[in-house]
This record gives sequence, structure tokens and C-alpha cells, in this order.
Amino acid sequence: MTKIGIISHGCAKNLIDSELIFGLLAGKGYEVSLDDSSADIVIINTCSFICDAERESIKSILEQTEYGKKVIVTGCLSQKHAGGLKEAIPEIKGAVGTTDFTKLPEIIEAVIAGKDYIECINAEPDYIYPENIARQQITMGASSYIKIAEGCNYNCGYCVIPRLRGKYHSRSIENIVSEAKELVKKGVSEIILIAQDTSYYGIDLYQKPSLTVLLEELNKIENLSWIRIMYTHPAMINDELLNAVAALDKVVKYIDIPLQHSHPDMLKRMNRPVMDYRKLVKHMREKIPNLAVRTAFITGYPGETEEEFEHLYNFIKDVKFDRLGVFMYSREKDTPSYSMKPQINAKTKRERQKKLMQLQQEISLQRNKKFIGKVLPCIIEGFSDNGCVVARTQYDAPEVDGVVNIKTKEAVVPGDIENIKITGADIYDLSGIIV
Repeated sequence: MTKIGIISHGCAKNLIDSELIFGLLAGKGYEVSLDDSSADIVIINTCSFICDAERESIKSILEQTEYGKKVIVTGCLSQKHAGGLKEAIPEIKGAVGTTDFTKLPEIIEAVIAGKDYIECINAEPDYIYPENIARQQITMGASSYIKIAEGCNYNCGYCVIPRLRGKYHSRSIENIVSEAKELVKKGVSEIILIAQDTSYYGIDLYQKPSLTVLLEELNKIENLSWIRIMYTHPAMINDELLNAVAALDKVVKYIDIPLQHSHPDMLKRMNRPVMDYRKLVKHMREKIPNLAVRTAFITGYPGETEEEFEHLYNFIKDVKFDRLGVFMYSREKDTPSYSMKPQINAKTKRERQKKLMQLQQEISLQRNKKFIGKVLPCIIEGFSDNGCVVARTQYDAPEVDGVVNIKTKEAVVPGDIENIKITGADIYDLSGIIV
């Protein structure tokens, strides 16, 4: 039997697509594995959001072709370079767009039959979540992501996602709740809601923002401990949503809201909401006691002046975000910012990124020190190489935020919520003991 290997690159949303591909092929009777070394055909689910991600995906493709594997490329890279990927990398055997991975069984059979190359890429992607496919999780732990929608209706100046993924499409509340219940049956304690913009959820299906209704339904699920919201949009934050986060006991007091910049002129050039973000974050914190706010910013967007950068620096210094990421602007074709002038040089981008991250490290350390002596409920994730138990507070999302390292001889189970007394803190992580 032909063995199929899967390699997944990119974000959690892409990971779910890889898990759907896994489930699709396993359901068709293929032997599917994450071990590409023994595979005859390797499917590489690629990311092409920024240049670095694209390079990583291309490197993976070239490595597999050098190993003599029959490579089928799917995801954002093949969608972005439709028609040109085969010319750039002649060794590949197939290319599938972001919305066409359900055609993979046909393409695999064509490759097995000896066809040199087959491509299935919709020029105008329109991603509808394939509810009929049993998603097969690649990673299994205390937490699991649920994609509640795909695509995006915004047109941010730096972003290629609408071109790669199409318009926004919400999944139904019933289907999301059903998937969450199945995950809980498998032992998942925390579900993490993701989309290009979770706060836009439901407008296309229910004619109004419906994330609050979804949260209320998910909150009813027995044996589910935590619900986390990622990737919200500042224009969609309202009191109905904030009240729900504050009131629902399983919804962690954590909101991820990428703001991208603070200066109104920069926001206008980015085609982002021009709002008073100080006032917005202050209001969020007033509505939700002990709220942790994660955000992200871009340095070096075309035309960013020293004055605009200092505005951002002082904004971060004043607001003191709980968690923060800073990304250097990546110039992407077919985005409004590609032809903007002046483009900022790489050295200036790096220096600005470094300056903001150094500031945030100081803020993060002071924030973490405030937890020393407090008892916090933490979700057990697993065990480190040095024998420590690794956990997270509700104020930290997996993979992007900090952890709590616990030295204990007590038996703990991943997914359980334990009360941890915080005994130490560094820039990103905490340490503690079970009480």
C-alpha cells in the first residue's frame, strides 16, 4: 500500500487543515503518517503569509524532493503561486489550493498511476469548512483548536489572506458545539477558538455578530474546563462580548486582539480601524476584572516615521499589555502596501522590533512578579525534559505565551486544572508548587 506522509507548516488554522487532510485520506483507506521518512508520497501543507514562512515551506519542499519523495504541495504557497510553482520546482508532482484539498485523493491516485503533474487550484478561493470530514488530530493534549470560520472580509494593507482564503464563512453553532463535545470526550480540557477574526463570527450566517451566542452554548458542555478566544478585531469588540467573557465561568479572562499600530496616520495607511486604542483597552479591562490582553504590532510598515514609531513605543509603555508580539513588516505582492513609498529598510525594521520587545520584556517581568505568592488555577500540559511539570495559567495561550514550571512528586494528569502557588517569575514564565 502507498504510504502518505504529511508535513504541516504555519499557524494553528493551517494545522487544522492538515488534520482534515489526515482524516480525509485515512477515511479513504490510505496509510497516513507524520513520519515522512517511510512515505512514498509526501503532502506539504504550506504557509505563505510572510516571506520567512514562505522560505520555510520552500525549504521543506526541496528537502523532500532531494530525498526522492513524490511531493504534493497544498495550502497558501500553492494558492499564492498558482501556475508557477511547477515551473519553479519541477520535481513536484501536484499542487492543491487552500480550498481544494478535498481533491487530494484524486491527485494521489494520478501520481500513483504515473502522471507527471496535476494541479487543482481555484483562482478565486472560497473556503467552506468540510463538515463531512472527520478531523484526525495530529497533536493531542490538554488543549485543542477549533476553527469557527475561514476567510476574511477585511482588506488590511499588509495582508494576503483574503486573496489566499477568500471571503469570510462561519461554521454553524451546532457543528462547532458538536466538534467541541467530541474533543472533550477524547480528553481535551481547553478549546481555543480561532479564525481570521473570531469576533466577526456569525454575521454571514445569522446576520449579526454571534460569538457571544457561541460562547454561551460552549459554556454548557460538561467536563470542558476552559474556552479561549484568539484573533479578535478592535472594530468588533462590544459590551455584549465583554459581558459574556466576564460572566461565563469557562471562558478564560484573556482576549487576543492584534492592534498592529497606534498612530492614527499609520492605522489609516494600514486600512485598520482608526480608534483610540488606549480607551478601548481601558474599557476592556474595566469590564473584565483581571483580564489579560494579548496583542501584536508591526514595525517598518511603509512610511512609518520616527514620530509614528515613538507614538507606538509610548503607547505600549503606557498601556502595559500582558502579552505582546512584534513583527517586522513583510512586503507581499498583491497587497495595497506593496507599492507604497517609502519602504523601510530591514535594519530599521529590526532595530524598531528589538526596541519594542525590550520594552515589553520589562513590562512582562514586572507583571509576572505580581503573581508571586498568589494561587492560580493552572492547566497541566505535560512534563519537561528536566522532570518539571509544565502548566499554564488562564492568562497564557499555548505556544505563544508563557508557562508555569512546577517541581512536584505528586501524580498529575495532563488536562487537569490544579491550584498552583506562584513562587518565582522571569520575563515570560512562572514557577510554582501545587497546593
